[in-house]
Amino acid sequence: MLKKFLQAIHEKKLVQVKFVAKSDGQLRDRKCVPFDYGASSTAKDKSDKYHFYDLNSPSGRHNLPLFPRQIREINILEDESFDPEDYVKWEPNWIVKRDWGQCS
Repeated sequence: MLKKFLQAIHEKKLVQVKFVAKSDGQLRDRKCVPFDYGASSTAKDKSDKYHFYDLNSPSGRHNLPLFPRQIREINILEDESFDPEDYVKWEPNWIVKRDWGQCS
């Protein structure tokens, strides 16, 4: 799964991710921007996580960090690219190195 996720980051492709929500244990299916992989500097738990930006949550677009154990499937949406400048509105300090121009 990680290999597919990293490929999506480098190719700037959206992904479809199926995961088990921590809040209620229900299976969710979301279209997301793949942001990063690794330990979040702001989280208490320093375990590695997949960092997504959820584009179709019923509660609106938001950051979606997921532990590997929560993820059931990641699929690259080959026909759906994204422009990092549409989503990265901060000075990034990515864990995974990438060539995203000014958003790298």
